[in-house]
Amino acid sequence: MRNRAIGDFICGVIELIFPNSCLICETAAGQTEPFRHGLCTACYGAVTNDPHEMCLRCGQTVGPHSAGSDRCAGCKTMAFGFHSVIRLGRYDGRLREAVIRMKVSGGESLADHLGRLFGECRKDQLSAGKCDLAVPVPLHWKRAWGRGYNQASAIAEGIAQGLGIPCSPYCLRRIRHTAQQLQPSALARRENVRGAFRLTRGAKVAGKRILLVDDVMTTGSTASEASRILREAGAREVVAGVLARR
Repeated sequence: MRNRAIGDFICGVIELIFPNSCLICETAAGQTEPFRHGLCTACYGAVTNDPHEMCLRCGQTVGPHSAGSDRCAGCKTMAFGFHSVIRLGRYDGRLREAVIRMKVSGGESLADHLGRLFGECRKDQLSAGKCDLAVPVPLHWKRAWGRGYNQASAIAEGIAQGLGIPCSPYCLRRIRHTAQQLQPSALARRENVRGAFRLTRGAKVAGKRILLVDDVMTTGSTASEASRILREAGAREVVAGVLARR
């Protein structure tokens, strides 16, 4: 019985590292088409190819005339707690499907692979930020308990591994169970998350450049509030890293 349990565990680890079907479209692995980070060639290309111009400050997709600008028309009057945003892509197509799949039972493997993929494909941008520590945006314990894990933590661990920096999954706590971000305005979203986070006792962020990691950014209010807490604790700078930007 013990040997069988050990065998099941080993098989589970092998499946986590070397999935036999694509974690997004579920296409079976082919003998002549090796998977990369658990994804088939089509899905890998779809989630890593971001042809859209983006605002360097808020990560929002912008037109060609705003390319390379520090601020776009949507964020030029807004104050964020973070310095800039690095994204894998826009919340659309296969990347959107991947994010949705991460939030159901069994999604941890996909989140882990996407974190490592993110770290690999955006390594130059991430390295340019010279971050010392990766910190995931926390879930409230009720939501984490229901989901079984925090997808932002799995993504952050994968990125940190690729960058060779430590990850602190419990640096921040979400102390208030906020409603889902369905508010009609950016102002309402900011109010919804105000006071939702707290630095964990003993967490050391003073003087550090922090990579704050989440799966999706919509208006930036959640990342901004979490960044504010980190900066009040002495963090030198906070860069937001998100898989997808709405």
